[in-house]
Amino acid sequence: MREQTEFLFGNPENDTGLLLSLLKKARRLFVKKLSNNDRDWARFTNKHQAGVYIPHEQRDSGFFPDLVSVPRQGSQVHEIRETIFTTVWPQIGGDVKSSRLVHYTSKGQETHLTRLPRILFADLLPASFLVMGAVEEGVNPVFECLTIDSGSDDAAYLAELLDIGPEFLVDVFDPSAAIEAERGRIFNFADRVISAWMGGQISLFAATNASMPATADLALLARTEYLRRHARTNLNPFEIECPGDALREISRSIEWDLFRDFQRRERAVALVRIVMGDVPVETNAANVIRRLVDSLPEIDRLMLSASQQRKSRAGYSYEHHIEAMLRDGGIPYEKQVIIEKRKRPDFVLPSLAFLNGKSPDAATGLILSAKTTLRERWKQVEREKGQRDLFLTTVDENIAGNAIEDMASFGVWLVIPESLKKADESEYKRYKNVLSFREFCDDVVKPRINVWE
Repeated sequence: MREQTEFLFGNPENDTGLLLSLLKKARRLFVKKLSNNDRDWARFTNKHQAGVYIPHEQRDSGFFPDLVSVPRQGSQVHEIRETIFTTVWPQIGGDVKSSRLVHYTSKGQETHLTRLPRILFADLLPASFLVMGAVEEGVNPVFECLTIDSGSDDAAYLAELLDIGPEFLVDVFDPSAAIEAERGRIFNFADRVISAWMGGQISLFAATNASMPATADLALLARTEYLRRHARTNLNPFEIECPGDALREISRSIEWDLFRDFQRRERAVALVRIVMGDVPVETNAANVIRRLVDSLPEIDRLMLSASQQRKSRAGYSYEHHIEAMLRDGGIPYEKQVIIEKRKRPDFVLPSLAFLNGKSPDAATGLILSAKTTLRERWKQVEREKGQRDLFLTTVDENIAGNAIEDMASFGVWLVIPESLKKADESEYKRYKNVLSFREFCDDVVKPRINVWE
């Protein structure tokens, strides 16, 4: 997804425009978060799986055409069931394929979608998406298909639009229902905005009902909700079975939902104030249109700032959650201390004085950096390392294997949620420099705490 201003009016020249177009055309939408095998067939020549694995629940949901038995010789030969249909790939100029959905009954429920354009799958990051929309149904159905790279803003837009959480794997959606649900959330609040504006109270209403909390306050709201849901009193990582998954749920699910709700309200009120002003006046459709057109530059800035707000807040918020977990676990730390010129890591365990001490035990101290998303940003923390142990924690699932290998070459350890380390959609499980948060607490921190104290 490019900037918010682009998808606001649907630019068909980018993937967001293609996605919006598909949502308008398709009555039903198949979305799958791709596993490594779903991508590897396009990247390597020695892979047995060809194409994308389709779970039998979605295969038999009515989204795909019915499978029919393929005639084979011999009475003892296991049945092969298949269907062939047209797929269109607008990201490569509307290329048309006769794709095949095939079920080998000798392998249980195993079903694959094959005859796909290799170029659209070969360079995808882990946990990317395949999106298929049924644009023509009946005897000769046609499916329009997109691949959405998990490292792009389009993936975030897809997740927001369809209310896809971090644990999502695969489903069939009614896109019109998803759009209507979002409209309903907006319109419910819009009635209150209209009443406030007509009563001359829009400024007060904005301050009391549509003001985004400070980052630390929003993070606290998310942790409080997590503790309520799980009947816990604290975030002690030594007492939580999967502390990394807890961090992921708090930051990527609970806080994200809270943030979206606050931002939805904030943008709605800001838009009304930009177009209509703070003082209620008699108006008509022509005047509203004139105000809207005249305010387009300011509306563009509002939408751009909303996009930037999402990115800038996420990292700071994740630091707050890490700090709460360290504090509740009784793990000594210092935050944002300057270790050298222009080097300010997120956390030093147990303290900068300990790390810089002359005792042999100083080698047990470590640096812990928190990044909600990595991409190329891990190279920033590599500069902070020096001769110290450096651990980088993230809830990002789309880190490619070559980046993990690069981190290992610099002596950087990755600390990730427990579910991501074993997930087929991520590439973490193959690398020795990757620890789950549980392993980090038990195998790295716990043995050193006595020394630190």
